[in-house]
Amino acid sequence: MRVTDPSHRAPRKSEPLVTVVIPARNEKDYIERCLSSIQRQTHSTLQIIVIDADSDDGTDDIVRSVASTDDRVELVANPDRLIPIGLNKAVDATRGEWLVRVDAHSTIPEDYVERAMRHLTAKKWGGVGGRKDGVGLTAQGRAVAAAMGSRFGVGGSVYHYGTEVQIVDHIPFGCYPVDVIKEVGGWNEELAVNQDFEFDHRVQEAGYQLLFDPELRIDWHSRQSIAALFRQYRRYGKGKTEVMRRHPKSTKARHLAAPVLVAALLSALVLAPFRPKWSVAVVGNYLVSSLAASAITARSMEPKAALDSALLPPAFAAMHIGWGIGFFEGWLHQLRRHRSSNKTQ
Repeated sequence: MRVTDPSHRAPRKSEPLVTVVIPARNEKDYIERCLSSIQRQTHSTLQIIVIDADSDDGTDDIVRSVASTDDRVELVANPDRLIPIGLNKAVDATRGEWLVRVDAHSTIPEDYVERAMRHLTAKKWGGVGGRKDGVGLTAQGRAVAAAMGSRFGVGGSVYHYGTEVQIVDHIPFGCYPVDVIKEVGGWNEELAVNQDFEFDHRVQEAGYQLLFDPELRIDWHSRQSIAALFRQYRRYGKGKTEVMRRHPKSTKARHLAAPVLVAALLSALVLAPFRPKWSVAVVGNYLVSSLAASAITARSMEPKAALDSALLPPAFAAMHIGWGIGFFEGWLHQLRRHRSSNKTQ
Protein backbone atom coordinates (compact mmCIF):
# COMPACT_ATOMS: atom_id res chain seq x y z
CA MET A 1 0.00 0.00 0.00
CA ARG A 2 1.39 3.40 -0.97
CA VAL A 3 1.29 6.23 1.52
CA THR A 4 0.96 9.77 0.24
CA ASP A 5 3.53 12.18 1.67
CA PRO A 6 1.68 14.35 4.27
CA SER A 7 3.60 17.42 3.03
CA HIS A 8 1.56 17.37 -0.19
CA ARG A 9 -1.17 19.97 -0.32
CA ALA A 10 -4.69 18.77 0.29
CA PRO A 11 -6.81 19.07 -2.87
CA ARG A 12 -9.57 21.64 -3.05
CA LYS A 13 -13.01 20.26 -3.80
CA SER A 14 -13.40 22.49 -6.85
CA GLU A 15 -10.07 21.56 -8.44
CA PRO A 16 -10.28 19.69 -11.76
CA LEU A 17 -7.87 16.83 -12.31
CA VAL A 18 -4.84 17.98 -14.32
CA THR A 19 -2.41 15.53 -15.93
CA VAL A 20 1.24 16.60 -15.85
CA VAL A 21 3.41 14.75 -18.36
CA ILE A 22 7.20 14.47 -18.13
CA PRO A 23 9.08 12.85 -21.05
CA ALA A 24 12.40 11.56 -19.71
CA ARG A 25 15.46 9.59 -20.71
CA ASN A 26 18.55 9.25 -18.49
CA GLU A 27 17.58 12.14 -16.24
CA LYS A 28 18.77 10.79 -12.88
CA ASP A 29 20.44 14.10 -12.00
CA TYR A 30 17.26 16.13 -12.57
CA ILE A 31 14.13 13.99 -12.34
CA GLU A 32 13.71 14.08 -8.55
CA ARG A 33 13.92 17.88 -8.42
CA CYS A 34 11.52 18.11 -11.34
CA LEU A 35 9.00 15.83 -9.64
CA SER A 36 9.37 17.66 -6.34
CA SER A 37 8.50 20.98 -7.96
CA ILE A 38 5.36 19.40 -9.42
CA GLN A 39 4.36 17.67 -6.19
CA ARG A 40 4.44 21.05 -4.39
CA GLN A 41 1.94 22.69 -6.75
CA THR A 42 -0.81 24.80 -5.19
CA HIS A 43 -3.15 23.00 -7.59
CA SER A 44 -2.63 19.57 -6.08
CA THR A 45 -5.29 17.47 -7.85
CA LEU A 46 -2.79 15.97 -10.25
CA GLN A 47 -2.01 12.88 -12.24
CA ILE A 48 1.76 12.95 -12.75
CA ILE A 49 2.97 10.73 -15.60
CA VAL A 50 6.66 10.18 -16.29
CA ILE A 51 7.18 8.77 -19.79
CA ASP A 52 10.51 6.97 -19.52
CA ALA A 53 12.27 6.43 -22.86
CA ASP A 54 14.19 3.29 -21.91
CA SER A 55 16.56 4.96 -19.43
CA ASP A 56 19.64 2.99 -18.40
CA ASP A 57 20.90 5.29 -15.63
CA GLY A 58 18.33 4.51 -12.94
CA THR A 59 15.86 7.26 -13.80
CA ASP A 60 12.98 4.76 -13.75
CA ASP A 61 14.01 3.47 -10.31
CA ILE A 62 13.95 7.02 -8.91
CA VAL A 63 10.46 7.54 -10.33
CA ARG A 64 9.25 4.26 -8.81
CA SER A 65 10.66 5.33 -5.44
CA VAL A 66 8.81 8.66 -5.61
CA ALA A 67 5.64 6.89 -6.76
CA SER A 68 5.79 4.60 -3.72
CA THR A 69 5.13 7.61 -1.48
CA ASP A 70 2.83 9.60 -3.77
CA ASP A 71 -0.01 7.81 -5.53
CA ARG A 72 -0.34 10.68 -8.01
CA VAL A 73 2.93 9.66 -9.71
CA GLU A 74 2.89 7.03 -12.48
CA LEU A 75 5.61 5.56 -14.70
CA VAL A 76 4.85 4.71 -18.34
CA ALA A 77 7.44 3.00 -20.54
CA ASN A 78 8.36 4.39 -23.95
CA PRO A 79 10.78 1.83 -25.46
CA ASP A 80 10.59 3.58 -28.85
CA ARG A 81 12.51 6.50 -27.24
CA LEU A 82 10.84 9.14 -29.43
CA ILE A 83 9.26 12.07 -27.60
CA PRO A 84 6.11 12.32 -29.77
CA ILE A 85 5.39 8.62 -29.26
CA GLY A 86 5.81 9.10 -25.51
CA LEU A 87 3.53 12.12 -25.45
CA ASN A 88 0.82 10.21 -27.31
CA LYS A 89 1.16 7.34 -24.82
CA ALA A 90 0.60 9.88 -22.07
CA VAL A 91 -2.55 11.15 -23.78
CA ASP A 92 -3.84 7.57 -23.88
CA ALA A 93 -3.14 7.22 -20.15
CA THR A 94 -4.43 10.61 -19.04
CA ARG A 95 -7.44 10.85 -16.76
CA GLY A 96 -7.48 14.65 -16.62
CA GLU A 97 -9.28 17.12 -18.84
CA TRP A 98 -6.11 19.18 -19.16
CA LEU A 99 -2.52 18.21 -19.97
CA VAL A 100 0.54 20.14 -18.78
CA ARG A 101 3.93 19.16 -20.22
CA VAL A 102 7.06 19.69 -18.13
CA ASP A 103 10.59 18.86 -19.29
CA ALA A 104 12.51 16.40 -17.11
CA HIS A 105 15.45 18.75 -16.55
CA SER A 106 13.19 21.63 -15.55
CA THR A 107 11.53 22.89 -12.40
CA ILE A 108 8.38 25.00 -12.14
CA PRO A 109 7.16 27.44 -9.45
CA GLU A 110 4.46 26.31 -7.02
CA ASP A 111 1.65 28.23 -8.73
CA TYR A 112 2.53 27.12 -12.27
CA VAL A 113 -0.36 24.69 -12.80
CA GLU A 114 -2.80 26.95 -10.98
CA ARG A 115 -1.91 29.90 -13.20
CA ALA A 116 -2.11 27.80 -16.36
CA MET A 117 -5.54 26.57 -15.31
CA ARG A 118 -6.84 30.12 -14.90
CA HIS A 119 -6.29 30.53 -18.62
CA LEU A 120 -7.34 27.08 -19.76
CA THR A 121 -10.57 26.83 -17.79
CA ALA A 122 -11.77 29.97 -19.58
CA LYS A 123 -11.94 27.61 -22.61
CA LYS A 124 -10.70 30.37 -24.90
CA TRP A 125 -7.27 29.01 -25.76
CA GLY A 126 -5.95 25.99 -27.65
CA GLY A 127 -2.85 26.06 -25.49
CA VAL A 128 -0.97 28.14 -22.93
CA GLY A 129 2.76 28.41 -22.27
CA GLY A 130 5.33 30.63 -20.62
CA ARG A 131 8.94 31.69 -20.30
CA LYS A 132 11.65 29.10 -20.79
CA ASP A 133 14.49 30.49 -18.66
CA GLY A 134 17.84 28.75 -19.13
CA VAL A 135 19.87 27.63 -16.13
CA GLY A 136 23.64 27.27 -16.48
CA LEU A 137 25.84 25.32 -14.05
CA THR A 138 29.20 25.97 -15.78
CA ALA A 139 30.80 29.05 -17.32
CA GLN A 140 29.84 27.81 -20.77
CA GLY A 141 26.41 26.76 -19.52
CA ARG A 142 25.72 30.22 -18.12
CA ALA A 143 26.80 31.80 -21.41
CA VAL A 144 24.51 29.39 -23.28
CA ALA A 145 21.58 30.22 -20.99
CA ALA A 146 22.12 33.95 -21.44
CA ALA A 147 22.49 33.64 -25.22
CA MET A 148 19.25 31.68 -25.42
CA GLY A 149 17.50 34.45 -23.50
CA SER A 150 18.66 37.08 -26.00
CA ARG A 151 16.62 38.28 -28.94
CA PHE A 152 19.82 38.35 -31.01
CA GLY A 153 20.31 34.69 -30.18
CA VAL A 154 16.82 33.33 -30.80
CA GLY A 155 15.17 35.95 -33.02
CA GLY A 156 11.39 35.98 -32.76
CA SER A 157 11.07 33.09 -30.29
CA VAL A 158 9.13 35.13 -27.73
CA TYR A 159 9.08 32.40 -25.08
CA HIS A 160 12.80 32.91 -24.43
CA TYR A 161 12.57 36.58 -23.49
CA GLY A 162 8.97 37.88 -23.65
CA THR A 163 7.66 40.08 -20.84
CA GLU A 164 4.04 40.65 -21.92
CA VAL A 165 1.00 38.40 -22.25
CA GLN A 166 0.39 37.86 -25.97
CA ILE A 167 -0.82 35.49 -28.68
CA VAL A 168 2.07 33.54 -30.21
CA ASP A 169 2.69 30.82 -32.80
CA HIS A 170 4.54 28.46 -30.45
CA ILE A 171 4.73 27.72 -26.73
CA PRO A 172 7.39 25.60 -24.98
CA PHE A 173 6.24 22.64 -22.89
CA GLY A 174 2.65 23.70 -23.52
CA CYS A 175 -0.49 23.23 -21.46
CA TYR A 176 -3.47 22.04 -23.52
CA PRO A 177 -7.06 20.85 -23.24
CA VAL A 178 -6.93 17.09 -23.84
CA ASP A 179 -9.88 17.39 -26.23
CA VAL A 180 -7.84 19.74 -28.44
CA ILE A 181 -4.89 17.34 -28.44
CA LYS A 182 -7.14 14.50 -29.56
CA GLU A 183 -8.92 16.68 -32.11
CA VAL A 184 -5.69 17.47 -33.97
CA GLY A 185 -4.41 13.89 -33.74
CA GLY A 186 -1.72 14.29 -31.09
CA TRP A 187 1.97 14.70 -31.83
CA ASN A 188 3.44 13.57 -35.14
CA GLU A 189 5.37 10.38 -34.40
CA GLU A 190 7.46 10.72 -37.58
CA LEU A 191 9.22 13.83 -36.27
CA ALA A 192 12.18 13.27 -33.96
CA VAL A 193 12.63 17.03 -33.46
CA ASN A 194 10.43 20.10 -33.97
CA GLN A 195 7.37 17.99 -33.17
CA ASP A 196 6.23 20.57 -30.59
CA PHE A 197 6.27 23.44 -33.11
CA GLU A 198 4.53 21.28 -35.71
CA PHE A 199 1.87 20.30 -33.17
CA ASP A 200 1.25 23.95 -32.26
CA HIS A 201 0.90 24.79 -35.94
CA ARG A 202 -1.84 22.18 -36.34
CA VAL A 203 -3.59 23.48 -33.24
CA GLN A 204 -3.73 26.91 -34.89
CA GLU A 205 -4.83 25.43 -38.20
CA ALA A 206 -7.75 23.90 -36.29
CA GLY A 207 -8.84 27.41 -35.33
CA TYR A 208 -7.38 27.77 -31.84
CA GLN A 209 -5.04 30.44 -30.47
CA LEU A 210 -1.96 29.97 -28.29
CA LEU A 211 -1.36 32.25 -25.31
CA PHE A 212 2.03 33.23 -23.92
CA ASP A 213 2.08 34.27 -20.26
CA PRO A 214 5.55 35.36 -19.03
CA GLU A 215 4.56 34.63 -15.42
CA LEU A 216 4.50 30.93 -16.31
CA ARG A 217 8.25 30.55 -15.84
CA ILE A 218 10.10 27.31 -16.43
CA ASP A 219 13.65 26.99 -15.10
CA TRP A 220 15.22 24.78 -17.75
CA HIS A 221 18.75 23.38 -17.58
CA SER A 222 20.20 24.34 -20.94
CA ARG A 223 23.19 22.70 -22.59
CA GLN A 224 26.27 23.11 -20.43
CA SER A 225 28.85 23.43 -23.21
CA ILE A 226 29.02 25.43 -26.42
CA ALA A 227 29.82 22.26 -28.39
CA ALA A 228 26.61 20.64 -27.09
CA LEU A 229 24.67 23.80 -27.99
CA PHE A 230 26.04 23.64 -31.54
CA ARG A 231 24.93 20.01 -31.89
CA GLN A 232 21.50 20.84 -30.48
CA TYR A 233 20.88 23.70 -32.90
CA ARG A 234 22.28 21.76 -35.83
CA ARG A 235 19.70 19.07 -35.05
CA TYR A 236 16.97 21.71 -34.75
CA GLY A 237 17.88 23.27 -38.08
CA LYS A 238 17.91 19.91 -39.84
CA GLY A 239 14.54 18.94 -38.37
CA LYS A 240 12.96 22.25 -39.31
CA THR A 241 13.16 21.46 -43.02
CA GLU A 242 10.81 18.49 -42.60
CA VAL A 243 8.25 20.65 -40.80
CA MET A 244 8.54 23.26 -43.54
CA ARG A 245 7.99 20.59 -46.18
CA ARG A 246 4.83 19.40 -44.45
CA HIS A 247 3.59 22.88 -43.54
CA PRO A 248 5.06 25.57 -45.84
CA LYS A 249 2.82 28.23 -44.30
CA SER A 250 4.43 27.63 -40.90
CA THR A 251 7.72 29.14 -42.10
CA LYS A 252 8.71 32.38 -40.36
CA ALA A 253 11.48 34.86 -41.12
CA ARG A 254 13.34 33.74 -38.00
CA HIS A 255 13.62 30.22 -39.42
CA LEU A 256 15.53 31.51 -42.45
CA ALA A 257 17.84 34.01 -40.76
CA ALA A 258 20.51 31.46 -39.78
CA PRO A 259 20.63 29.74 -43.20
CA VAL A 260 21.00 33.16 -44.85
CA LEU A 261 23.83 33.98 -42.45
CA VAL A 262 25.64 30.71 -43.14
CA ALA A 263 25.23 31.20 -46.89
CA ALA A 264 26.62 34.74 -46.59
CA LEU A 265 29.60 33.65 -44.49
CA LEU A 266 30.39 30.77 -46.85
CA SER A 267 30.15 33.10 -49.84
CA ALA A 268 32.47 35.56 -48.10
CA LEU A 269 35.00 32.78 -47.53
CA VAL A 270 34.88 31.58 -51.14
CA LEU A 271 34.97 35.08 -52.64
CA ALA A 272 37.59 36.50 -50.29
CA PRO A 273 40.42 36.29 -52.89
CA PHE A 274 38.28 38.13 -55.46
CA ARG A 275 36.08 40.44 -53.37
CA PRO A 276 38.10 40.99 -50.17
CA LYS A 277 36.34 44.21 -49.12
CA TRP A 278 32.92 42.66 -49.54
CA SER A 279 33.99 39.53 -47.65
CA VAL A 280 35.43 41.58 -44.77
CA ALA A 281 32.25 43.63 -44.63
CA VAL A 282 30.04 40.53 -44.39
CA VAL A 283 32.11 38.83 -41.68
CA GLY A 284 32.77 42.10 -39.88
CA ASN A 285 29.10 43.03 -39.77
CA TYR A 286 28.20 39.77 -38.04
CA LEU A 287 31.11 40.03 -35.61
CA VAL A 288 30.22 43.61 -34.66
CA SER A 289 26.56 42.65 -34.23
CA SER A 290 27.52 39.66 -32.09
CA LEU A 291 29.86 41.71 -29.90
CA ALA A 292 27.23 44.43 -29.44
CA ALA A 293 24.56 41.86 -28.54
CA SER A 294 27.02 40.20 -26.14
CA ALA A 295 27.69 43.50 -24.39
CA ILE A 296 23.95 44.10 -23.96
CA THR A 297 23.28 40.52 -22.83
CA ALA A 298 26.17 40.61 -20.35
CA ARG A 299 24.36 43.31 -18.37
CA SER A 300 21.84 40.72 -17.20
CA MET A 301 24.56 38.32 -16.03
CA GLU A 302 26.37 38.24 -12.70
CA PRO A 303 28.79 41.20 -12.47
CA LYS A 304 31.74 38.96 -11.60
CA ALA A 305 31.09 36.49 -14.40
CA ALA A 306 33.74 37.86 -16.76
CA LEU A 307 34.51 34.45 -18.27
CA ASP A 308 30.82 33.74 -18.78
CA SER A 309 30.36 37.02 -20.64
CA ALA A 310 33.43 36.40 -22.80
CA LEU A 311 31.82 33.16 -23.99
CA LEU A 312 28.70 34.86 -25.32
CA PRO A 313 29.99 35.48 -28.90
CA PRO A 314 30.90 31.80 -29.45
CA ALA A 315 27.57 30.79 -27.91
CA PHE A 316 25.71 33.02 -30.37
CA ALA A 317 27.79 31.62 -33.24
CA ALA A 318 27.08 28.04 -32.16
CA MET A 319 23.34 28.69 -32.29
CA HIS A 320 23.30 30.57 -35.58
CA ILE A 321 25.85 28.52 -37.51
CA GLY A 322 24.64 25.23 -36.03
CA TRP A 323 21.06 25.94 -37.09
CA GLY A 324 22.15 27.15 -40.53
CA ILE A 325 24.34 24.14 -41.26
CA GLY A 326 21.63 21.79 -40.04
CA PHE A 327 19.07 23.55 -42.23
CA PHE A 328 21.15 22.99 -45.36
CA GLU A 329 21.80 19.38 -44.37
CA GLY A 330 18.07 18.88 -43.99
CA TRP A 331 17.39 20.64 -47.28
CA LEU A 332 19.88 18.40 -49.11
CA HIS A 333 18.29 15.36 -47.49
CA GLN A 334 14.87 16.51 -48.71
CA LEU A 335 16.28 17.05 -52.21
CA ARG A 336 17.85 13.57 -52.34
CA ARG A 337 14.65 12.00 -51.09
CA HIS A 338 12.63 13.87 -53.71
CA ARG A 339 14.94 12.73 -56.50
CA SER A 340 14.87 9.15 -55.24
CA SER A 341 11.09 9.23 -55.14
CA ASN A 342 10.92 10.53 -58.72
CA LYS A 343 13.20 7.73 -59.95
CA THR A 344 10.97 5.05 -58.45
CA GLN A 345 7.79 6.46 -60.02
